[in-house]
Formats: sequence, structure tokens, C-alpha cells
Amino acid sequence: MKSFFGKAAVWCMGLLLAMMISAGNCQAADKEFMLATTTSTDDTGLLDYLAPKFKQATGIEFKWVATGTGKALKLGENCDADALLVHAPDAELEFVKAGFGINRRQIMYNDFVIIGPAADPAAIKGKTVVEALSAIRDKKAFFISRGDESGTHKMEIALWREGTGPLPEKQEWYVQAGQGMLATINIAAERNGYTLTDRGTYIKYEAISNGKPPLVILVEKDTVLRNQYSVIEVNPQRCPKVKNDPARQFSQWMAGPEGQQAIGDFLLMGKQLFTPNAQ
Repeated sequence: MKSFFGKAAVWCMGLLLAMMISAGNCQAADKEFMLATTTSTDDTGLLDYLAPKFKQATGIEFKWVATGTGKALKLGENCDADALLVHAPDAELEFVKAGFGINRRQIMYNDFVIIGPAADPAAIKGKTVVEALSAIRDKKAFFISRGDESGTHKMEIALWREGTGPLPEKQEWYVQAGQGMLATINIAAERNGYTLTDRGTYIKYEAISNGKPPLVILVEKDTVLRNQYSVIEVNPQRCPKVKNDPARQFSQWMAGPEGQQAIGDFLLMGKQLFTPNAQ
């Protein structure tokens, strides 16, 4: 009898320990979430910079997958992410309208620029965006597109259609990289061609090149080149297993004074990569 009760006690203690471990794991799981974001927030180092600050403020860790905005939105649609940090406003509004996302918040912005070789074979320096793309088309100078449904690619398509005719998808001089921004820039440098990039990633490219990048900014500060980033929570009503509490805390922190200050303080080569503008 004594042996039976001894074994029962050990079994009960083991069960209790397993339950405590399980509860601990659940609590730990509540302290992390998955963010789907763009290559620019990853390539620039912004997320590596923000993650420890957010954890210190909230105790929450986040992991992220960096891809084009189109693919990031698809991850949210498929319930494979808890929050999104993206930069394609029209696509974001459609995502929310379709019920896939909630609480979209504008967080920060930078701008797009057209870069190319300093020799500028298509003579686009100082032109408007429409004039520059028309000149590239006329000269049949190499233009390297992201070609990946990213926010940058969506902006590029809109710019081509703004006033220069149809998208030059099948022209020999128009190359679709299907890769991230830094990789696309490197291909453009190899081809002695042009590309559209966000300024933050260009500053990172400039830093990697020790301040002497093969490609330089030729077209900038056109009113159509604003590049707005927003945080969207994946809708828990469509994705019941989504970790909405930590995702919402991230959104609130990014839009709050501490997150906005951190974004504004993020510099590379003494240059500000993103401007906070939470409403």
C-alpha cells in the first residue's frame, strides 16, 4: 500500500510539474509575436534597433520575416503573421477593407529616389519622375525593377503609368530582379543601369560602399515620391489563433512617444532613415 501511494504521489508531482511547464510556455508564447514586414525595414537595421527597445519597454519579443509588401499582406491574409509593417497604402486599405486587418496606423515615412550611374547615360538628373522615366525609355537604358509585388515595385508600376505609357515588361532594357532592394541595387550597378529605391535602403547601400556607392541619387524630392509605412494588426476574428494582444502593444508602442522617438533617432552615417509621423 505504501508503495502504491508513493508512486501515486510521484505521478501527481510529475503531472503538476508538467502543467506548470505548460503554463509557463503559454505565458512565454504570449510574450512574443510574428511580424511580416518589408525588406527595407530589415535591410536598414531598423528592426534590429527597435526590437530590444520594445522588449525593454513591454517584455515582449517579436520575430520577423522580411519580404515584399505584397507577400507580407498575403502572410497576414493566410494567418501566418500577427502584425504587418508595410508601405503600400492602396494595397493596405484593400487588405483592411476585405477584413484581413484592423487598426491600421501610419507610423513613419521616407521617400523614394531614382538612382543610377554618375555618368547618367539617360541624362535624367534633376528631372521630374515622369520626365526621367520617359528619358530612360527613350534611351533604352537598363532599368532594374524589383518585380516582386513589394511596396517599391507597386510604386514603380504606378510611376511608369503616370505619364510614360504602358509598363515596359517585355523590353530587353527592363529587367525584373524578383529580389529584395539591396540585391536589386547591386544588379543595377552591375548593369550600369537605374532603379527605384527607398532612401533608407539607399543610405544603407551608401554605408556598405563606405560612402562611395557605384550608383548615386539622380531624381528625388518629387511630390509623388513619399513613402508611407504603416502597422496593421491581423484581424483575430478571421484568424482566431493570432496573437493580437502583443501585436496591438507593438502597434501602440510604435505610434507612442517612445517608439516615435526611437524611429526619429535611428541614424546611419549621420542621416535619418525614417521620419516618425504617427497620427
